[in-house]
Amino acid sequence: MKIARYRHGSEESYGILDGNTTLSLPSLSRLLKKQLPPNLEEFIAQGERATETVAELLTKTKDVDIEKVSSPLNAVSLLAPIAFPPKIICLGLNYLDHAAETNSRVPDEPIIFMKPHTAIIGSNQKIIKPKFVKELDYEGELGIVIGKKTKNIGVKEAKESIFGYTIFNDVSARDFQFKDGQWTRGKSFDTFAPTGPCITTERQLCTDDLAICTWVNGERRQNGTTRNMVFNVSQIVHQLSRVMTLEPCDIIATGTPAGVGHAMKPRRYLKHGDRVRIEIEGIGVLENTVEEQEG
Repeated sequence: MKIARYRHGSEESYGILDGNTTLSLPSLSRLLKKQLPPNLEEFIAQGERATETVAELLTKTKDVDIEKVSSPLNAVSLLAPIAFPPKIICLGLNYLDHAAETNSRVPDEPIIFMKPHTAIIGSNQKIIKPKFVKELDYEGELGIVIGKKTKNIGVKEAKESIFGYTIFNDVSARDFQFKDGQWTRGKSFDTFAPTGPCITTERQLCTDDLAICTWVNGERRQNGTTRNMVFNVSQIVHQLSRVMTLEPCDIIATGTPAGVGHAMKPRRYLKHGDRVRIEIEGIGVLENTVEEQEG
């Protein structure tokens, strides 16, 4: 099941993304006089109870009623699935090939840093490059969306805490990242966390060997797979839950494969007008254009 947040006209809603159609879950619940949360954040917090309710509703709903609460995808604007995540936790150097291309030591524990929620944008929104940022880069990543409050969970049980997965672009100002010696400033500019276009629920996606590809202006830059992760999804959730309490709607960006602009020879950074397209199988495509602004 793919769940998206979107705007239809002046109304914001959430629902199932199915090919070229969106099905409004709040509208469906009202039509059938069944209880569903009014927004996606509460839906995620309900976890399996909410998804099971939806599955039951869909099996009992007539096609004519489905049509009443559905809209063509081209009639809506997809939004970032989670606008205000409690935390955005990111991993560095979590792919063997990316560690190799940057001549970095493979970590024996996850390297983590945080991004603010003000960095969040959705697909087809602009990545804003301040004029003083000279070395703007992309990082296509699998994003984990946490579904329940979690602390000190074991590796085998870790996926019980996951609601689903999305696409994440860990946009980075390399000049500030490496100047500071730590990564917060270079990773935290507004618009530096594009996410979307939807969340694929955990049971619908095996993350052991997912293809991750990134294109810039149609040129493929990253062609990786989650098989090359240093720490897999379950290990990441386990390790992070030992450090901090994970909460519903937290987003965990799991690191990027090889092919970032900073590691190319010569280095190739993003500039005004560049179009970044990230695709992860089983989730979809996240696209954003870079816009340079004074600031």
